[in-house]
Order: sequence, then structure tokens, then C-alpha cells
Amino acid sequence: MRVCTMKRKQWYETLFENYGQKYDQEVFTQGTLGECDFIEAEMGFDKTKSILDVGCGTGRHAIELAGRGYQVTGIDLSEQMLQMAREKAARENRSIRFLCHDARNLPFQKEFDVAIMMCEGGFPLMETDEMNYEILKNVSKSLKKEALFIFTTLNGLFPLYHSIDDFHEETAKERGPQDGATYKSKNFDLMTFRDYNVTRFTDDDGKEYEMECNERYYTPPEITWLLKTLGFTKIEIFGATLGAFSREDTLKTSDFEMLVIARR
Repeated sequence: MRVCTMKRKQWYETLFENYGQKYDQEVFTQGTLGECDFIEAEMGFDKTKSILDVGCGTGRHAIELAGRGYQVTGIDLSEQMLQMAREKAARENRSIRFLCHDARNLPFQKEFDVAIMMCEGGFPLMETDEMNYEILKNVSKSLKKEALFIFTTLNGLFPLYHSIDDFHEETAKERGPQDGATYKSKNFDLMTFRDYNVTRFTDDDGKEYEMECNERYYTPPEITWLLKTLGFTKIEIFGATLGAFSREDTLKTSDFEMLVIARR
């Protein structure tokens, strides 16, 4: 007798299953224009370049860049987020290819000039380091021989000197009395650089959730080594200030995220 088993959803699948409207109201999604200014400058304002937006969510970067004249493809694991992206793009008359794919298994081969992966974009949310690496590897194979890869990720230097809980509490104060997601750190594991936390949120239909989650924080040498194994030859890392990415922003221990610019 054949027994069918259902795959248990990971926390990030549950979170983004029905959270698109609330996601667009979060503090960390409000820097799109400034971030796209930086991305565009790093591309040399070359409108011929094709862009892959990994973990595009509701399409905020993809839609903005398409409006500036670039050819953009957005991929995400959440069909609900993608549907919101398609609706937003249609309202703004933007022609964008939005596809539902797992970033660990992308179908592209040397197709894009540029890849972006903003606001974690899947990496580093995966449950193992190997899965996180698969995302970087699949992005790499999706890029042409000479390409640019820009992404943000959690800064492993931050929790060595600062409280993750304090950071999230300050973010919640900035957001105000909206019912966005809240995070309570249980343990930051120095052996794995993973923060184990309890995330609480209310989805777009008003259903409340409480989930056990963990996220991987990376140090600059780790990111540099991982990208070098994938053939990137010039890797630069800066602080990632919301909506104000800058090459003048030297990475500090107080930066919650780092901005990575890799070329080959």
C-alpha cells in the first residue's frame, strides 16, 4: 500500500503564504526608491541589462526598476506574494515576468546580467547552511559569464555586540501601532551563528500565528569565501542602511544587515 505524506511547511512558507498586504506596510520595505537608485548606479544605468529579482515578494524592486526601463524577472516561493506583485505591476502598466520558483532550484542558465536579492530574499532563511548555499549557487548559474550580484543579508557581527531583541523593539516603535510581525530571540547560537526566535504575526485575513523560527547570520569572510567558490572575483561588503545604500557606508558591528556587491 502506498502511503502519501504531506511535506511540513517551513516557517518562512507559512509567514509569506498570506502576508503580502502586511508585508508592504513593514518598516523594512519602505526604502525601495533609494535602494533602486543604488542598484541602477551599480549597473551603470545600462538599460540593456536584464535583471533577476530573487525573492521578489510583492515586487517592489522589480516594479520600480521596470518603470525605469529595465527588463526584470521576479521569482518567489509564495504564489500569494507573486499575485500581489502581478496586480501592482498591472496597475502601473509594467511588463514584468513574475514566476513561482524555489531559489534553491532555478531553471535559468546564464540568462541574466544582474541578480538582486533584497531584504534577505530567501537567503539566509533556509534551515541549513547547505540550503542557503544552494540559493547562491542557483543565482550564480542563472547569471552570464560577466555579471553583477547585489544582495543584503544578516550581519553576523551585529549579535556579537548588540541585542537582537533591542533592534526588533526599536523597529516596532518606528512602525507604530500596526500589527506587523514581532520577533523574540530565544538564543543566538555562537557555534552556528543562528538566532532561534519566536515570531508572532497576523496574516492578511486576521489569523494569528506564533512560530518557532531561526535565521542564519553571516560574517563578511564567510560571504566572501562562498562567493569566491562560485567564481565571483570582486566582492565588496558595506553596511546596508534602509533606503540609503552607499559605498561610503563602511560595515560596522552596529549594522543589522550587510550589503554585498559581487562581480565576475
